[in-house]
Amino acid sequence: MIDLRSDTVTRPDRGMRSAIADADVGDDVFGEDPTVRRLEQHVARLLGKEAALFVPTGVMGNQLAIRAQTSPGDEVVVERTSHIFNYESGAGSALAGIQLNPVDGPAGFMTAAQIRAHIRHGYYWETPTRLICLENTLNKAGGRILDQDEVLSIADVAAERNIPLHLDGARLWNASVATGRAISDLARPFASVSVCLSKGLGAPVGSVVAGSTDFVRKAHRFRKMYGGGMRQVGVLAAAGLYAIENNFERLAEDHANARALAEGLSGFSRVSLNLETVETNIVMFDVTRDTALQVVEALRSSGVLVQPFGPSTIRATTHKDVTRHDVASALGTMENVLN
Repeated sequence: MIDLRSDTVTRPDRGMRSAIADADVGDDVFGEDPTVRRLEQHVARLLGKEAALFVPTGVMGNQLAIRAQTSPGDEVVVERTSHIFNYESGAGSALAGIQLNPVDGPAGFMTAAQIRAHIRHGYYWETPTRLICLENTLNKAGGRILDQDEVLSIADVAAERNIPLHLDGARLWNASVATGRAISDLARPFASVSVCLSKGLGAPVGSVVAGSTDFVRKAHRFRKMYGGGMRQVGVLAAAGLYAIENNFERLAEDHANARALAEGLSGFSRVSLNLETVETNIVMFDVTRDTALQVVEALRSSGVLVQPFGPSTIRATTHKDVTRHDVASALGTMENVLN
């Protein structure tokens, strides 16, 4: 079975399993796990932030960033196709008491002008805008990368109104490799950043949220409140450290494999695909006959797993457990099913 559903399906390799087995551990709730401390310090340095906090999931990282920078009754501006708006189970309203104000960005990209128009004026009868959240790379847009000049323009708008920016950087590693920009440069305009260890980097569990020392202190308390206090969790932090040290730069292989997959699919008569949108490790394509669900099931029966992303849209994601040979085999199967 060739699994292209997500880059979350990777399994720890022998080197990562060895790092897990050899991890030096302690009680992290008491602040005594040395491997967790090393991971947090390392990620904080990479992102150019003062401090960082290891959390079980990317959703928790985003939600801690929201909770630590807002109060109940506040509003958070997001793009309508964002992960925070679509895939976090309404956590912002349920846990932080905020409401989300979704912006319809062109192809998922919010502009500074749009955000300026969505910031509340400050009348007492309005919900105050207290946070703006961006996502890089853009999952529902097919792993596309934010334009950093536009990010800086958005940061200027936010600064005018004294509103912090949060970055859902679950796949910020991919954006860094694809653009050649240091990950700290991409993270610089943001007060808080969350990055995922269990997607393209291949760790089994975990994300890290980073920002100022004061922000992390607040987030730490809310992590405990949300049930995210962990004990001898250095076994997981060790996997995260190994993932960063060994699997960061190799994301370029995933991007090349995604490009090869997209180029193959673009030649199929019953597939609609824009090659210009394939920038990292995600390929979005539309099928012009049958529904996405029907095609997904037919591919599953033939040994290829992909993910439906709309009535006619399918997502295929490359990762470290998918080789170029796997891509070629998957294309052969897809050609038989689709054509």
